[in-house]
This record gives sequence, C-alpha cells and structure tokens, in this order.
Amino acid sequence: MRGFLEQTRKITSIKVQKKNPNRVNICLDEEFAFGLPRIVAAWLHVGQELSEEKIASLRTEDTRERAFQQALKFLNFRQRSQVEVERNLKDHQYPEEVVAEVVDRLRENGLLDDSRFAQTWVENRSEFRPRGKSLLRMELRQRGLQDEAIEAAIQSVDEGELAYQAGLKQARKLADLDWNQFRQKMYGFLARRGFDYEYISPVVERIWQEKRSDQPE
Repeated sequence: MRGFLEQTRKITSIKVQKKNPNRVNICLDEEFAFGLPRIVAAWLHVGQELSEEKIASLRTEDTRERAFQQALKFLNFRQRSQVEVERNLKDHQYPEEVVAEVVDRLRENGLLDDSRFAQTWVENRSEFRPRGKSLLRMELRQRGLQDEAIEAAIQSVDEGELAYQAGLKQARKLADLDWNQFRQKMYGFLARRGFDYEYISPVVERIWQEKRSDQPE
C-alpha cells in the first residue's frame, strides 16, 4: 500500500543567499534542492511537506523568474528587439517554452515593443550616424524586425538631408583633395552608408560648391 502513496520531501532549511538577498536556498531532507526568489518562497516554511509534483512546479517557476530577470538585465543596457531577447535567453540555455512566456510577459508590461524599438533605432542613427533607408532596413532586419515595423519607422526619413549631414562631417577629412579625389571618396563613403545614387550625386556637388565658396580668393 505504501508504494502507491504519493512521495513527499520535507523542507529542512530556508536560507537567504549571501550574494543575492532576494533569493533563498531551499533544502529538502537536509540536502540543497534549489533556489527560489523570496517572493515565490514566501508561503514555504521549515517542516512543510512537498510532493514531487509541487517541487517540479517550484523549479519551473524559478526558471521562469530567473529568465525574466535575465531579460530585464539584458534590456537594461539599451532597447532590444524581440528576436534579440529570444536569442539572449536561448544563449543562456532557457527552454523555448520559458522564453516564449518571458517574451509575452515583457510585451504585456510594455518592456518589449518592436515598433518602438525600430523608431528609436532610426532616430538615434539619424542623429548620430546618418545613413540611408537601405542600410537602416538591413540593420533592423538583422535584429529580427518585421517589414511592417521597419517601413513604418523609416517612412519619414529624409535621405537627402541625412546624406548632406553625413557628407558635411566627412568633408572635413577630405579638405585637401581635388575635385576628382573628393568626389570618389565622398561617393564611396555615402554609398557605404546606404544612400542611393539619386541622393549622393547632388549632395556631393552641393558640399563641393560650399567648400569652394568658403575658401578665400
């Protein structure tokens, strides 16, 4: 009859972790079993009997919480796309079902939003390192964004103005070149920044003319 009874294990110790006071170590039958966030372990007490099913449930809940905290840490450095967060969690060996649950939780709490990420990415690039739409598309696709979010973010990008701003900064490094050298270097620079020829040509001409007008007779 005893073999058919559900096996249980007794909590013999609950101790706060030295390196992380927000977590506790749970010992079952005098042996370390697993760690838990203090908030998850709040209802546990020494002497309590836990079934194997409950132990498995607690371990799964701890895995979810550790994955969520890892995602928050990853997001703390800068905004991330959903795919970037998924890759990071998988790199830390979290199961796919846990990754999916964490991503859903982040999205529900407004901590993960691909449309907002794409918009912020484009704004930062435009301000600090101007580039054309083709390169912006490539960068955002590399981060796993869908075309709909990408196109919405870049639709207001003024490639002509951004090409001009990027060219102005680069022109300072090309001050001593003649026209042919200047044009070749500037064309290559702006093309690598993802600008199309239709924007590059007039911008190079404009900057060259402005450069000449600034020089003394």
